[in-house]
Amino acid sequence: MISPKPVKLITGFILKNEAVLIRAEYFLKKMFGKIDFESKNIAFNQTDYYQKEFGRNLSRKFISFEKLIDPRDLPAIKSRTRKIENKLSSGFNRNINIDPGYLDLAKLVLATTKDFKHRIYLNRGIFAEVTLFYTDKGFKPWEWTYPDYKTDEYTEIFNQIRSIYAEQIKKR
Repeated sequence: MISPKPVKLITGFILKNEAVLIRAEYFLKKMFGKIDFESKNIAFNQTDYYQKEFGRNLSRKFISFEKLIDPRDLPAIKSRTRKIENKLSSGFNRNINIDPGYLDLAKLVLATTKDFKHRIYLNRGIFAEVTLFYTDKGFKPWEWTYPDYKTDEYTEIFNQIRSIYAEQIKKR
């Protein structure tokens, strides 16, 4: 049996409160180790999907971790990030959305609990979606890619993380 190549763990956050983000990052670092890339906070205004739960004026941030992971671990990682969301919740409402995924040289994969025609069931109630693919020196969206992931700003972030990953796997 062929084992999959290690991939780069990334996490996206949707948040309103910076203090909650700091706590979430603390828990994630305890689980997954050192962060090797951190984006600035970006206005999250492509959809109002999270507005009812979180309110207005939301932001998005991405991080990646130095330690590479086995892609088969994605369902367990998503389960762990859901526990962090619950720990940081106020009653029935989350205070932060934590979206783990991974990238390799060819694609960005996100974990989700929501099934849809283009998602594949992994395990533990978790599905995978190839959100972006890499071609012609950059990540490109699919027809189903979330609107914010289609922006140049996000593409640049994932291209930077991919460069870090490419250097890491060269050394293996």
